[in-house]
Amino acid sequence: MSVSTNYEASPTSDNSTPVLRAVGVVKRFGDNVVLRGLDLDVAAHEVVVLLGASGSGKSTLLRCANLLERVDDGQIFLAGEDITDPRANADKIRARIGVVFQHYNLFPHMSVLDNVTLAARKVHGWEKDRARERGMELLERIGLKDKAKEYPDRLSGGQQQRVAIARALATNPELLLLDEITAALDPVLVGEVLDLVREIKEQGSTILMATHEISFARQAADRVVFLQNGQIVEQGPPEQVIDNPHEQATRDFLARILH
Repeated sequence: MSVSTNYEASPTSDNSTPVLRAVGVVKRFGDNVVLRGLDLDVAAHEVVVLLGASGSGKSTLLRCANLLERVDDGQIFLAGEDITDPRANADKIRARIGVVFQHYNLFPHMSVLDNVTLAARKVHGWEKDRARERGMELLERIGLKDKAKEYPDRLSGGQQQRVAIARALATNPELLLLDEITAALDPVLVGEVLDLVREIKEQGSTILMATHEISFARQAADRVVFLQNGQIVEQGPPEQVIDNPHEQATRDFLARILH
């Protein structure tokens, strides 16, 4: 199984410009400060995994990066463009980003193939034949070509999540945001979804991913970022952050997760 992402750099970016850059990002919900002046870069073709307890700010950061939440302070740049500028076109920015959440969010009344090609047709204006060809290519490569005409409720949770990932990849996004994509799956199905993410990484995609799957982070991440209370406590290669963390907070978190 091999997944082609046909990575295309943004015309405004080069390899020295981070695909994603967060600068001093603050996000509040009422009196609760969820992100506290957070700074983070994600380079082209880099896989960055966010670790941290529930409420540490992982999902909020991803939602801010996709403009599902507006930041209260700071800036977020996509390939050098300030996407937190109020004048920015949110729909055009979201069209450059692929997103997969823990709940697959497939449309139940649409076939698997139509789910995969929806954004290509409706947002990017692809011709139906082009979108169908791309959709079938992706379904073949995730091992679900024979399910193209099925409806989502005929698929297992793992299959549905693979379809959601294929949908996010269909238009060759500059950035892929993955938010706890295995959290709602039976443990036996987790592996097939993470295997797909591993293949996407090998194809050169740029990924920012929140997960509790420590073993996957160790294997697939280029960099692990540990968040606590909306701040980065520690970051570095997985062999450092996971196997030899410098900070006590990181050690405490990993002890709870791994035992």
